[in-house]
Amino acid sequence: MQLNYRKLGESGQPIIIMHGLFGMSDNWLTISKEFASVNQVYILDLRNHGQSPHSEEFSYQLMANDLAEFIVQNDLKNSIIMGHSMGGKVAMQFAIDHSKLFDKLIVVDIAPKFYQVHHTSILQGLDAINLQTVESRTEANEILKRFEANEGVRQFLLKNLYRNPEKGHLDWRMNLKVLTREIANIGGEITSNQVINSRILFITGSESSYVLAEDKISILQLFPNAVFETIEGAGHWVQADKPKEFVETVSKFIAN
Repeated sequence: MQLNYRKLGESGQPIIIMHGLFGMSDNWLTISKEFASVNQVYILDLRNHGQSPHSEEFSYQLMANDLAEFIVQNDLKNSIIMGHSMGGKVAMQFAIDHSKLFDKLIVVDIAPKFYQVHHTSILQGLDAINLQTVESRTEANEILKRFEANEGVRQFLLKNLYRNPEKGHLDWRMNLKVLTREIANIGGEITSNQVINSRILFITGSESSYVLAEDKISILQLFPNAVFETIEGAGHWVQADKPKEFVETVSKFIAN
Protein backbone atom coordinates (compact mmCIF):
# COMPACT_ATOMS: atom_id res chain seq x y z
CA MET A 1 0.00 0.00 0.00
CA GLN A 2 1.32 3.46 -0.98
CA LEU A 3 1.26 5.41 2.30
CA ASN A 4 0.92 9.18 2.47
CA TYR A 5 3.85 10.81 4.26
CA ARG A 6 5.63 14.07 5.04
CA LYS A 7 9.40 14.44 4.80
CA LEU A 8 11.48 16.93 6.80
CA GLY A 9 15.28 17.26 6.71
CA GLU A 10 17.60 16.44 3.84
CA SER A 11 20.36 14.33 5.36
CA GLY A 12 21.29 12.11 8.28
CA GLN A 13 19.96 8.80 9.58
CA PRO A 14 16.27 8.39 8.67
CA ILE A 15 13.66 8.51 11.44
CA ILE A 16 10.24 7.09 10.54
CA ILE A 17 7.39 8.15 12.83
CA MET A 18 3.96 6.50 13.18
CA HIS A 19 0.96 8.05 14.97
CA GLY A 20 -1.63 6.38 17.19
CA LEU A 21 -5.28 5.45 16.68
CA PHE A 22 -7.40 8.25 15.11
CA GLY A 23 -4.16 10.20 14.49
CA MET A 24 -2.27 11.37 11.41
CA SER A 25 1.14 12.66 10.35
CA ASP A 26 0.12 16.27 11.20
CA ASN A 27 0.12 15.40 14.91
CA TRP A 28 3.90 14.89 14.79
CA LEU A 29 4.90 17.89 12.68
CA THR A 30 6.17 20.12 15.52
CA ILE A 31 8.24 17.35 17.15
CA SER A 32 9.60 16.24 13.76
CA LYS A 33 11.03 19.72 13.10
CA GLU A 34 13.19 19.25 16.19
CA PHE A 35 14.85 16.17 14.67
CA ALA A 36 15.02 17.45 11.07
CA SER A 37 18.17 19.52 11.61
CA VAL A 38 20.26 16.35 11.94
CA ASN A 39 18.01 13.60 10.53
CA GLN A 40 15.75 12.87 7.58
CA VAL A 41 12.32 12.54 9.18
CA TYR A 42 9.43 10.69 7.55
CA ILE A 43 6.02 11.01 9.24
CA LEU A 44 3.56 8.43 7.95
CA ASP A 45 -0.22 8.25 7.72
CA LEU A 46 -0.96 4.60 8.51
CA ARG A 47 -3.59 2.80 6.42
CA ASN A 48 -7.16 3.98 7.13
CA HIS A 49 -5.75 7.18 8.69
CA GLY A 50 -4.93 10.67 7.44
CA GLN A 51 -4.52 10.83 3.68
CA SER A 52 -3.37 7.23 3.22
CA PRO A 53 -5.65 4.83 1.34
CA HIS A 54 -8.67 3.25 3.01
CA SER A 55 -8.82 -0.53 3.11
CA GLU A 56 -11.26 -3.14 4.42
CA GLU A 57 -8.19 -5.07 5.66
CA PHE A 58 -6.64 -3.82 8.87
CA SER A 59 -4.14 -5.58 11.16
CA TYR A 60 -0.75 -5.01 12.77
CA GLN A 61 0.83 -7.47 10.37
CA LEU A 62 -0.51 -5.54 7.37
CA MET A 63 0.61 -2.19 8.80
CA ALA A 64 4.07 -3.63 9.51
CA ASN A 65 4.20 -4.82 5.90
CA ASP A 66 3.10 -1.36 4.70
CA LEU A 67 6.05 0.10 6.62
CA ALA A 68 8.47 -2.45 5.14
CA GLU A 69 7.19 -1.58 1.66
CA PHE A 70 7.67 2.13 2.37
CA ILE A 71 11.29 1.58 3.50
CA VAL A 72 12.15 -0.50 0.45
CA GLN A 73 10.42 1.88 -2.01
CA ASN A 74 12.28 4.88 -0.58
CA ASP A 75 15.58 2.97 -0.28
CA LEU A 76 15.97 3.92 3.40
CA LYS A 77 18.95 2.34 5.16
CA ASN A 78 19.60 1.97 8.88
CA SER A 79 16.30 3.61 9.83
CA ILE A 80 15.13 4.49 13.32
CA ILE A 81 11.48 3.48 13.72
CA MET A 82 9.28 5.36 16.21
CA GLY A 83 5.63 4.72 16.99
CA HIS A 84 3.18 6.11 19.54
CA SER A 85 0.39 3.95 21.02
CA MET A 86 -1.11 1.97 18.08
CA GLY A 87 1.90 3.11 16.04
CA GLY A 88 4.13 1.64 18.75
CA LYS A 89 2.43 -1.72 18.31
CA VAL A 90 3.01 -1.46 14.56
CA ALA A 91 6.69 -0.80 15.35
CA MET A 92 6.89 -3.90 17.57
CA GLN A 93 5.22 -6.09 14.95
CA PHE A 94 7.63 -4.65 12.36
CA ALA A 95 10.61 -5.55 14.57
CA ILE A 96 9.35 -9.14 14.72
CA ASP A 97 8.60 -9.48 10.99
CA HIS A 98 11.35 -7.32 9.43
CA SER A 99 14.31 -7.34 11.82
CA LYS A 100 16.85 -6.57 9.06
CA LEU A 101 15.15 -3.38 7.86
CA PHE A 102 15.97 -1.00 10.73
CA ASP A 103 18.63 0.10 13.21
CA LYS A 104 16.76 1.08 16.39
CA LEU A 105 13.17 1.16 17.61
CA ILE A 106 11.41 3.69 19.85
CA VAL A 107 8.02 2.73 21.32
CA VAL A 108 6.03 5.53 22.96
CA ASP A 109 3.65 4.69 25.83
CA ILE A 110 2.37 1.27 24.82
CA ALA A 111 3.20 -2.34 25.76
CA PRO A 112 2.83 -5.45 23.58
CA LYS A 113 0.04 -6.70 25.87
CA PHE A 114 -3.71 -6.97 25.17
CA TYR A 115 -5.73 -3.84 26.01
CA GLN A 116 -9.46 -3.91 26.71
CA VAL A 117 -11.57 -1.75 24.38
CA HIS A 118 -11.73 1.70 25.98
CA HIS A 119 -12.74 3.94 23.07
CA THR A 120 -16.45 3.02 23.01
CA SER A 121 -17.78 6.45 24.01
CA ILE A 122 -15.46 8.19 21.53
CA LEU A 123 -16.67 5.96 18.71
CA GLN A 124 -20.29 6.62 19.72
CA GLY A 125 -19.57 10.35 19.70
CA LEU A 126 -17.91 10.28 16.27
CA ASP A 127 -20.82 8.24 14.94
CA ALA A 128 -23.29 10.79 16.36
CA ILE A 129 -21.85 13.52 14.12
CA ASN A 130 -24.08 13.62 11.03
CA LEU A 131 -21.66 14.52 8.24
CA GLN A 132 -24.53 15.40 5.90
CA THR A 133 -25.82 18.19 8.14
CA VAL A 134 -22.95 19.37 10.38
CA GLU A 135 -21.37 22.50 8.88
CA SER A 136 -18.23 23.03 10.97
CA ARG A 137 -15.80 21.57 13.49
CA THR A 138 -17.32 23.89 16.11
CA GLU A 139 -20.74 22.30 15.54
CA ALA A 140 -19.20 18.81 15.60
CA ASN A 141 -17.39 19.68 18.84
CA GLU A 142 -20.71 20.52 20.54
CA ILE A 143 -22.02 17.04 19.67
CA LEU A 144 -18.81 15.32 20.76
CA LYS A 145 -18.94 17.08 24.16
CA ARG A 146 -21.74 14.71 25.18
CA PHE A 147 -19.36 11.76 24.79
CA GLU A 148 -15.87 13.10 25.57
CA ALA A 149 -15.23 15.71 28.28
CA ASN A 150 -11.60 16.49 27.42
CA GLU A 151 -11.33 19.43 25.01
CA GLY A 152 -7.81 18.41 23.90
CA VAL A 153 -8.98 14.91 22.97
CA ARG A 154 -11.97 16.35 21.07
CA GLN A 155 -9.77 18.73 19.06
CA PHE A 156 -7.36 15.87 18.28
CA LEU A 157 -10.27 13.78 16.94
CA LEU A 158 -11.86 16.64 15.00
CA LYS A 159 -8.63 17.28 13.09
CA ASN A 160 -9.88 14.35 11.01
CA LEU A 161 -12.81 16.41 9.68
CA TYR A 162 -12.39 18.01 6.26
CA ARG A 163 -14.68 19.26 3.50
CA ASN A 164 -14.80 16.53 0.84
CA PRO A 165 -15.21 18.28 -2.53
CA GLU A 166 -16.51 15.09 -4.17
CA LYS A 167 -19.27 14.63 -1.60
CA GLY A 168 -19.95 18.33 -1.04
CA HIS A 169 -20.00 18.01 2.76
CA LEU A 170 -17.71 17.30 5.72
CA ASP A 171 -16.07 13.88 5.82
CA TRP A 172 -13.61 11.90 7.95
CA ARG A 173 -10.00 11.49 6.85
CA MET A 174 -9.90 8.23 8.83
CA ASN A 175 -11.87 5.15 7.83
CA LEU A 176 -14.25 5.31 10.79
CA LYS A 177 -16.30 2.29 9.68
CA VAL A 178 -13.29 -0.06 9.58
CA LEU A 179 -11.69 1.36 12.76
CA THR A 180 -14.97 0.84 14.62
CA ARG A 181 -15.24 -2.72 13.32
CA GLU A 182 -11.61 -3.54 14.20
CA ILE A 183 -11.43 -1.75 17.56
CA ALA A 184 -11.01 -4.99 19.58
CA ASN A 185 -8.16 -6.15 17.30
CA ILE A 186 -6.40 -2.79 17.73
CA GLY A 187 -6.06 -3.68 21.41
CA GLY A 188 -4.63 -7.10 20.48
CA GLU A 189 -1.40 -8.52 21.88
CA ILE A 190 1.86 -8.50 19.90
CA THR A 191 3.48 -11.93 20.22
CA SER A 192 6.42 -13.87 18.81
CA ASN A 193 7.91 -17.34 19.20
CA GLN A 194 11.40 -15.85 19.20
CA VAL A 195 13.11 -13.05 21.10
CA ILE A 196 13.98 -9.84 19.26
CA ASN A 197 17.46 -8.63 20.16
CA SER A 198 17.24 -5.23 18.48
CA ARG A 199 17.92 -2.06 20.48
CA ILE A 200 14.56 -0.72 21.62
CA LEU A 201 13.65 2.26 23.79
CA PHE A 202 10.28 2.28 25.59
CA ILE A 203 9.26 5.81 26.60
CA THR A 204 6.39 6.16 29.05
CA GLY A 205 4.61 9.06 30.73
CA SER A 206 4.59 9.02 34.54
CA GLU A 207 0.90 10.02 34.54
CA SER A 208 -0.15 7.38 32.00
CA SER A 209 -1.54 3.96 32.92
CA TYR A 210 -0.79 2.34 29.54
CA VAL A 211 2.52 0.76 30.63
CA LEU A 212 2.65 -0.58 34.19
CA ALA A 213 5.70 -1.69 36.17
CA GLU A 214 4.77 -5.37 35.69
CA ASP A 215 4.55 -4.90 31.89
CA LYS A 216 8.31 -4.44 31.79
CA ILE A 217 8.76 -8.13 32.60
CA SER A 218 6.79 -9.26 29.53
CA ILE A 219 8.46 -6.59 27.37
CA LEU A 220 11.93 -7.89 28.34
CA GLN A 221 10.86 -11.47 27.56
CA LEU A 222 10.12 -10.41 23.98
CA PHE A 223 12.75 -7.64 23.68
CA PRO A 224 15.63 -8.54 26.07
CA ASN A 225 17.69 -5.49 25.02
CA ALA A 226 14.89 -3.01 25.73
CA VAL A 227 15.64 0.08 27.81
CA PHE A 228 13.03 2.20 29.61
CA GLU A 229 12.66 5.93 30.17
CA THR A 230 9.81 7.58 32.09
CA ILE A 231 9.09 11.26 31.44
CA GLU A 232 7.80 12.93 34.59
CA GLY A 233 4.54 14.85 34.36
CA ALA A 234 3.58 13.39 30.97
CA GLY A 235 0.41 11.45 30.21
CA HIS A 236 -0.26 9.11 27.28
CA TRP A 237 0.56 11.84 24.73
CA VAL A 238 4.11 12.09 26.07
CA GLN A 239 5.43 14.04 23.07
CA ALA A 240 2.69 16.69 23.37
CA ASP A 241 2.78 16.98 27.17
CA LYS A 242 6.56 17.29 27.54
CA PRO A 243 8.03 17.99 24.09
CA LYS A 244 11.44 19.27 25.26
CA GLU A 245 12.06 16.27 27.54
CA PHE A 246 10.74 13.91 24.87
CA VAL A 247 13.12 15.25 22.19
CA GLU A 248 16.06 15.08 24.62
CA THR A 249 15.26 11.47 25.56
CA VAL A 250 14.95 10.34 21.93
CA SER A 251 18.07 12.24 20.82
CA LYS A 252 20.15 10.70 23.59
CA PHE A 253 19.04 7.17 22.64
CA ILE A 254 19.77 7.80 18.93
CA ALA A 255 23.23 9.19 19.70
CA ASN A 256 24.31 6.26 21.90
